[in-house]
Amino acid sequence: LLAINVYIWMAMAPAVHLTSMIGELNETIVSLCRIAEILEAETMATSRKGRGPALSKPCAIEFRDVTFSYAPDVPLYCGLSLKIPADKMVAVVGPTGCGKTTLVSLLMRYWDPQEGDVLVNGVDVRDVDLGRLRGLFGIVSQDSTVFEGTIAWNIAYGLPHASREDIEAAARAAEVMDFADKLPEGLDAMLGTRGVKLSLGERQRLTIARAIIKDPAILIMDEATAALDSHSESLIQKAIKNVLKGRTSLVIAHRLTTITRADMIVVIDKGKIVDTGRHEELLTRAGLYSRLYNELRMGNMEAIS
Repeated sequence: LLAINVYIWMAMAPAVHLTSMIGELNETIVSLCRIAEILEAETMATSRKGRGPALSKPCAIEFRDVTFSYAPDVPLYCGLSLKIPADKMVAVVGPTGCGKTTLVSLLMRYWDPQEGDVLVNGVDVRDVDLGRLRGLFGIVSQDSTVFEGTIAWNIAYGLPHASREDIEAAARAAEVMDFADKLPEGLDAMLGTRGVKLSLGERQRLTIARAIIKDPAILIMDEATAALDSHSESLIQKAIKNVLKGRTSLVIAHRLTTITRADMIVVIDKGKIVDTGRHEELLTRAGLYSRLYNELRMGNMEAIS
């Protein structure tokens, strides 16, 4: 009987293996199709004027009469205009799907507007080389990317010539040393793929350190504290204060507590700017910001998703 079972298994094993291979083959086909789509996609022109002018700090940003839609005949923005002064922190809030993150996509030329202009220091971003344009930005998002390697290597990612002193300074400013000092190897501790050894708050601080060491002219913070507990957010807020110094900052936040110290708050609803002002000013008005803030205080954490 034992021999029969062994022979049956030997006969079935190839069939079982073939079944798993079919699933893997389907995944491979989908991946290859996606790669083919990317390779065949039309390349966005890097610039209408060659490399274009060099841009440097301080950077003022302007959206001038911008009309944009993802789908034909369904405009998200219709004549949107917004000025972001140099070296100021401007926060953008609004309900889910109102068009907050699209501002960043247009600014960094992931998309171009159908009408209107997006300007940095008075220069249309379409007239600046893509590499030169995107080199102005540092980004801190909710999804912190961490690679397999040391903490120090992750902080200096993309900057191979960064000095140890610069890495340590960025780590201190971003509160990375709060957890790195507890590790035997310190900043030389190895991290697993996607930072599996770190908490969400620790990964977020690592991303902020990466932005600090790059010293970007423009800082983009997209939902940077949306998924953190209050203790982690407190540490992140310390790090954020350090990274905001001396640069233009555009903050897109789910938590209104993140942006109450902004120099200007822009409230967007259905692709339109419905209000602007400082936190205290907006609370005195019976507008969308006041409603969202009050709902948040009452515990409705999904008021701004």
